[in-house]
Amino acid sequence: MKFENIKGSIVAMITPFHEDGSVNFEVLTELLERQIAEGTDGILTLGTTGEYPTMSHEEDASVVEHTIKVVNGRVPVIVGSGSNCTSTQLEKSIQYQDMGADALLLISPYYNKANPEGMYRHFAETADAVHIPCLLYNVPGRTGCSIPVSVVEKLSKHPNIAGIKEASGDMSYAMKIAHCVGPDFALYSGNDDITLPLMSIGGSGVISVYANVMPAMCHQIVADYLGGNQEQALANHLKYLKLMNDLFIEVNPIPVKSAMNMMGLNVGPMRLPLCEMSEEHQAVLRASLQEAGLL
Repeated sequence: MKFENIKGSIVAMITPFHEDGSVNFEVLTELLERQIAEGTDGILTLGTTGEYPTMSHEEDASVVEHTIKVVNGRVPVIVGSGSNCTSTQLEKSIQYQDMGADALLLISPYYNKANPEGMYRHFAETADAVHIPCLLYNVPGRTGCSIPVSVVEKLSKHPNIAGIKEASGDMSYAMKIAHCVGPDFALYSGNDDITLPLMSIGGSGVISVYANVMPAMCHQIVADYLGGNQEQALANHLKYLKLMNDLFIEVNPIPVKSAMNMMGLNVGPMRLPLCEMSEEHQAVLRASLQEAGLL
């Protein structure tokens, strides 16, 4: 399915594991089918929520292959191919494109960071080399660096860069890049708690952690807002805001995988250095799930 400025809820998929740490493809199939059945508008695999930093390149490729096969063109599949090594990012981007990905998510170069020109080249060289759309991923809380506004402005004019996942949580930054939004450059919220504010300045929806837990509701909130029923969208957003926030009570994806296990979805453990939640936080999260009617 061709990626064309999707409007809606794109789920940032978790990666389910067996107890021995291997990828659980049977549960992955069930989760993908659940997402599609409940109206998710797009699938992102190998994002932060998918624990890709602890997976081998071979495991990455097998998850991408399986996801594309199961989804089978019913919704677009976006694949996280970013790296802090531009040559690795380029290699993975071409590989996933050839496997059938509909779009790519490219993170800013973490740890080594970059000056503005290096940051620009990091994204532009990959976008030049592939023919499927690329989305920028700004998440300074993870990477230690934000994509400069000037770089976003320049990249928004690139014919193969289709948008940005803005996950800084900084509305001032979002406002500074909002003028870049148009038919060829989309803005997606990377923070569930500010999806509506981002849409109010031209955003097309959300790339969501919360959608792993309540895919139908996440889709409905965005659809209502974009469809003009903003009062209902706000009511539902506020109703589930505590759960959205509690899904970040510890480092993502620890809470969301814990929540899904509590719900009986059997997604398994995290891989180290991520581990189980504290008992105190488990109690908080369980209470939020009960309040939301999920337990």
